[in-house]
Amino acid sequence: MRNMKAAFAAFDAYNQQDPNQIVYEGLTYPQEYFLALKLHEWVLTLNPKASLELLLASRCQHIGRWETPRKQYPEGREGYLKWRKEQANFHVDKSLAILRHAGFDETVCYRVKQIILKQKIKIDAEVQIMENALCLVFLQYQFEDFLNTQPDIKMIGILRKSLLKMDKHGHEHALKLPFSEKAKALVARALEELYV
Repeated sequence: MRNMKAAFAAFDAYNQQDPNQIVYEGLTYPQEYFLALKLHEWVLTLNPKASLELLLASRCQHIGRWETPRKQYPEGREGYLKWRKEQANFHVDKSLAILRHAGFDETVCYRVKQIILKQKIKIDAEVQIMENALCLVFLQYQFEDFLNTQPDIKMIGILRKSLLKMDKHGHEHALKLPFSEKAKALVARALEELYV
């Protein structure tokens, strides 16, 4: 019999092995565990009636991400694309193994796979919610730390690429995030460039 709580517990236990840490409000968490919880929260914020498959995908979207670090691949776009593809396939394989063990059938597994791989983004409403949520997690919990590592002009380009993947609903939520003044100005400028 399928068991969503068992799947969530297995996803969380796996992500709690992440040696990388994130500090939030004075508490330290394994990074991917924390980000998976926040992704799940954002999916529910964007769609309180999210389907079972979307909720499952939200908790395992980047499961075990630390096991395939970017630095293991060549520099440049070709190396980046290879890393992204192999990482996505790893997430799918790991997630579906856990789902099958928790009793989910192949119909559920196939749908979760579609969402993890973000197939038909901009067409499939649930995939778009996932992309919005992923970008919002980045903007809320990682963007400020990343902000001062790059020149403003480069940051606007990075923001533009992220915001381009989102839809208007996602943009509305992005503008409500508690950014610093500098971050708020960069996000607003990147959005303006999208709508010009």
